[in-house]
Amino acid sequence: LMPCVFPILAIKAVAVAKLSGHERGYVRAQAFSYTLGVLVAFAGLGVSLLAFRTAGSFAGWGFQFQSPAFVAAMAFVFTLVGLNLSGVFEIGGRFVNAGGSVAAQGGLIGSFFTGLLAVLVATPCTAPFMGAAIAAALTTSPLAMVVVFMVMGLGLAAPYALIGFVPGLAGLLPKPGSWMVILRQALAFPMYGAAAWLVWIISQQAGSDGVLATLTGMLLVALAAWIIGVTQIREGRPVLIGRSLAGLAALGAILILVRVETAPASPLKTVITGEERPYSASNLSALRAEGRPVFVNMTAAWCVTCLVNERIALSSEAVKQAFAHRNVAYLKGDWTRADPAISDFLREHGRDGVPLYVLFPPKGGDGVVLPQILTASALLEALDRFGS
Repeated sequence: LMPCVFPILAIKAVAVAKLSGHERGYVRAQAFSYTLGVLVAFAGLGVSLLAFRTAGSFAGWGFQFQSPAFVAAMAFVFTLVGLNLSGVFEIGGRFVNAGGSVAAQGGLIGSFFTGLLAVLVATPCTAPFMGAAIAAALTTSPLAMVVVFMVMGLGLAAPYALIGFVPGLAGLLPKPGSWMVILRQALAFPMYGAAAWLVWIISQQAGSDGVLATLTGMLLVALAAWIIGVTQIREGRPVLIGRSLAGLAALGAILILVRVETAPASPLKTVITGEERPYSASNLSALRAEGRPVFVNMTAAWCVTCLVNERIALSSEAVKQAFAHRNVAYLKGDWTRADPAISDFLREHGRDGVPLYVLFPPKGGDGVVLPQILTASALLEALDRFGS
């Protein structure tokens, strides 16, 4: 139940609904295909992280979201999925009607890629349990790391897999009917909401230029999907012309990703206290030399947990008053785009992703790493342990 995976729940709901009324063998095949997609995605991310480490670079969990082009591409994908759920176009079209075997193959491929997408979107949320497991995995042998990643993948795939492999669960699904069409159309809106959230992330990463480029790409993707939908019910030369135009629109959307990736960075602008300063090793050293307690918040625009913690815990009046009363210095590190200084800080404290909260005591001493699901009471208790 990680915050970043909520949009994927809608896709899972549609997938589960499609299993209604099918034979047990078909349900098992779909569940296996989805689970395989999840495991392949986890393995791919693990190998990528290991490759970065071997090359001497630091890549944390959720590193793909530091690329504006990746975020924009995910916005395009969610727009496309939403349009498909809304009935603008159908995946498979006439090929699904060509025979049962082809239809089954398309379904298995769809389940596989649903598993891939679930992992790609879920990775930014390391809280509350995954962060420590990932950090530990990346400090062990490659074999142990693979085992940890596969176990996490099985955990993510478990709810869907259980329906396929536990006798009786699939039989609890409602019988097929008009409710499936209504559910499918309703679940398009979480997809559009996810696309809107990703556009907001682009605004934090690449500013207004990046937002304009991403929205233009989404418009081109929607145009291509609409053309495909129109041509699916027609034949002849207009179909070839229409699909050529759809291909050009899709190519334009892909080219826009280059523009988004090269847009100038825009720093995260969430001010919690008037004393907030950007994180740097020199700022931290200078403040500690003054004998002040220092609170370090490592965050990112794409980290939903980080933003919730800031809104609920760090912005509370009790925390603000305690910071002011105890003269606590506040440093914020923005990891929305890759930053070597922040990566070093994460690594020093045994973490491979955000959020990370560290409270340094006055007059020296090691910092205290606070929970990733942060509460005002936990922060105030940590301050109380430092005394007045």
